[in-house]
Parts: sequence; structure tokens; C-alpha cells
Amino acid sequence: MPKFIFCTGGVVSSVGKGVTVASIGRILKARGIRVSIQKLDPYINVDPGTMSPYQHGEVFVTEDGAETDLDLGHYERFVDENLTRASNVTTGQVYAEVIAKERRGDFLGGTVQVVPHITNEIKRRIGLAAKETGADVLIVEIGGTVGDIESLPFLEAIRQMRKDIGREHVMYIHVTLLPHICSTGELKTKPTQHSVKELRGVGIQPNVIICRSDFAIDDNLRDKISLFTDVEKEAVVPLVTARNIYEVPLVLEDFGLGKLVTRQLDLPDRTPDLSAWRALMRRIDAPKEPVRIAVVGKYVELPDAYISVREALFHACLANDRAVDIDWILSEDLERDKSFDRLTQADGIVVPGGFGERGIEGKILAARYARVHKIPYLGLCLGMQVMCVELARFVLESDEPNSTEFNPGTHYPVIDLMPDQRGISEMGGTMRLGHYPCKLVPGTVAARAYGEDLISERHRHRFEFNNAYREMLNKAGMEYSGLSPEGNLVEIAELRDHPFMLGSQFHPEFKSRPDRPHPLFREFVRAAAETERQGKQKKLPM
Repeated sequence: MPKFIFCTGGVVSSVGKGVTVASIGRILKARGIRVSIQKLDPYINVDPGTMSPYQHGEVFVTEDGAETDLDLGHYERFVDENLTRASNVTTGQVYAEVIAKERRGDFLGGTVQVVPHITNEIKRRIGLAAKETGADVLIVEIGGTVGDIESLPFLEAIRQMRKDIGREHVMYIHVTLLPHICSTGELKTKPTQHSVKELRGVGIQPNVIICRSDFAIDDNLRDKISLFTDVEKEAVVPLVTARNIYEVPLVLEDFGLGKLVTRQLDLPDRTPDLSAWRALMRRIDAPKEPVRIAVVGKYVELPDAYISVREALFHACLANDRAVDIDWILSEDLERDKSFDRLTQADGIVVPGGFGERGIEGKILAARYARVHKIPYLGLCLGMQVMCVELARFVLESDEPNSTEFNPGTHYPVIDLMPDQRGISEMGGTMRLGHYPCKLVPGTVAARAYGEDLISERHRHRFEFNNAYREMLNKAGMEYSGLSPEGNLVEIAELRDHPFMLGSQFHPEFKSRPDRPHPLFREFVRAAAETERQGKQKKLPM
């Protein structure tokens, strides 16, 4: 029988519940306990795939091709386990399944209700995630905050789980905010008290309360919270804003959360091996020279839209003994002749993925600047496509080459749908999602970076490189260093006679880990650091 830890949030969202959940997974895994993590999202969308990044942030893609919540990226980076589509459940998925069963007559003409039908489906999916992974402990994060009407079916389902499988197999952890009142210099516990009262009102008594704060939490406050929430003082865990997210597992472990969890769930409390994680923190804290990376994107006003890119750059800089200094440049600004001065100060340029026409010409300008001035460039998905379009425009001396995503009538469709994608109208129906194999060409930058002949990477895109332009761009200096096993799809393109100009049709950022940076990011940062060291980067005109 697996154990279950259910993590709820209180007072406000965005207090770091996802990182906290990931950190709990890390400290349990450090004890040799098999761990998996699941996110229950209360929105009615089936998945975040069609949601605007401004609404939802990054869409994280799993190995099996599920478009999921960005918190799954935190989970994978912390526990270093590949999650699956079972690891992210939405209200939309639950209701779609229950309605489909009703239409098939599975309920034998009975009235379909939230309780028990919706809650049973939620519990089924929780059990499926535990069974699929073979985890000793499944940690389940419930999205949103206690009191949200959308979350009530999920809260009712996890309440029932305690009765269904026994108290000894279930633990509830509540993550809540202690707001600071500047005028009095006080941290306030009343919102936490009300949050726990709301949680108890639906029948859930938390075993642990993790108190998020920007300021130190003294024992008097913990005493007060313990008294009003009926939680033991030792289980009122202070979590003051850390220097960086990778410090959180150590903060929680040093306070004793690992012992609290193992005792509550009757798990073996082996001595945790967090030596590698502590070494990681020492490397993070060590003084390092910065390398300046310009990320030219469409959603840079909301860096959470590129959270895996940001973390992958951080991991790669750490491996190169550098600090990362990211300059987020809005691609539309480049179209308006703005922010070029910032581009000229960059040691390297990253152009990440995205959908839609807005800001595309700015991304093409960034690729042109990197090509002309020999600035290390890493293109991710759309970033590879604009790199190919830009080179075609240079070769043909025309602004006509484009992607049919942005100009369906272009005479030079360098990026286009594959023939078997045409005629599919359903949103996502033409998408290439999840992991696909890729053969590397020996002697190329990509092959040297990976040190392997065959790799597997995660995709999230619709349009592909048009093979009709392979020969033309190859003569202009482009190498196709990564191809699908059959050779019909370009997965990686790079430029000859350039310090580092490479684009991947896949998203390497999804597989980067703090102690194992992705090879393409690692080598890109190495090239950017070399550019900075040699003083080659100057204020150059376009």
C-alpha cells in the first residue's frame, strides 16, 4: 500500500507550494524512499496546452507527450524522475471522463453527481499515478487555495482517501502565508488561522503547517499558530524566503520535516543522503563571474512563461563556474528599433519557443545579429525555425522566406506543415508532443556536446523544417546535425564557421537538472563565457 501526502495551500496562491512539494520529494528520496508527485489543477481546461502563457505561464511537456502545469518542471528537477500524463489531473479531464461514462450508460441510468462520481474519478486518478510509478509515497499538490469553489471536489476526494485507505497511509500538509504589516512591523497569523479553519470545515485536519514568510518567524508565532490550529508546535514549520529555490529542501530537512513525515507515515527514517545537494548549494553560493545572456521572447514580461529556460541557463552556468545574468528582451521591441543596445551587450542570445505571429520579426532580427556578429546563439523550437528563415532571407536576398504559420501564402515556405498534418483542424491534432529519437551526425557541435550517437528529446511544436530548402541552406553554411532516425525530419541545425549557432526543433530545457545540465545549454554557456573572456563582444551595429 503506497502512502499519500496531500499538500493544500492557504491565504493566497503563488507562495511556493510547488517548490515546497518538490522539496518534500527530494528529502524523502534522499532517504531511499521511492517518490512520485502529482498535481491536481482545478481549472476546467483539459490541459494548459491552449492557454495563454500570460494566463498560465510555461506549459511543461512530459516524456509521454502530456502538456502540463509548470510545477511538474519543478518536480522533475528536484526529484530527478520523469513524470507522466497521470501526474497532472484537471477538472476538465475529470468531468470529460465522467460525462463520457454517462453517455455510454456506465451508470445504468443513475443520477450523476459530484459526490460520489466526480470524487471517485479523482480518487481513481490519484491511485493510477501511484500504481503507474510504483512509488512508496505519492505527493499530491492541490492547486489553488482552500476556499476556492473550484477546489472543493478535490478537497472532498482527498478527505475521503483518509477513510478509504486508513489514517496511517495519509498525511495532510498545509502551506500558508504569514503576511507582514509594514506599518507595525508584524507578521500576522490570523489569515493562517482562517485558512486552517476553512480546511477543517471540509473535514481535513492538517498534520503539518508550513508557514511561508519573507521575515523570520519566532517561537511565539509558532506557539500561537499551534494553539489556534490544533497542530503540534514541532509541526508548525517556518519557511522564510530562501536565497534560491534549491535551498528549500535543505531548510525543510534541517528543521526536521523529514522526520515528521516518516514518523507520521511509519516510513523508515534512514539517514538522508543530501551530500550532493549540499555540495550543489556550496557551488551556487561560491563567487562567480557573470555571463550575460539575452533571452529574446514574446512573453518576457512574465518570466514564468520561460521558467525551464531560466533554470536550464542557471544549471549550465553553474557547470561552467559562472553566474547567469539574464536580460529579458521583448522581441517586439527589436521590431521597433528598441533594445538593440541591450542585445549588443550580450555574451550569448537565446530565442525560445512560442506560437503565433506576434514578435516573430524581432526574433529573426536577433538571429541575424547573432549570425553576422558571431555571437553564440541557442534557438529552442521556434528559435531554430527563425534561425533557418533568417539564413534563407540572407541567401535569397529577400524578406519573403517565412513559415507558413505566419505567412500561409509565402513563396518560400522554409518552415511548413508536413503533408500528413494537412486537413487536421482539432487544436493540438497536428502537434508533435513528447519524446522522439534523434540521430546525431558525427563531428558536429551537437554530437560533441552529447557525446552520443542517438538521443531522445521532448517536442512541442506543429511546423517542421521544409526539406526542399536543405541543399540551399547547406551550401550557405548550415549543417543538419540531428535528424530523425529515418532522416526525413531536421531536429538540430547549426552553422559552420560560427563559435556556436545552433537550434533544436525540440525543447532541451525540459530535461535539464541542477546537477546535470543539458548538454546543449552547457556548451552554449561555455561558448558565451569564452566570448565574454576574450572581450569579443562590442557594441556593434545591425
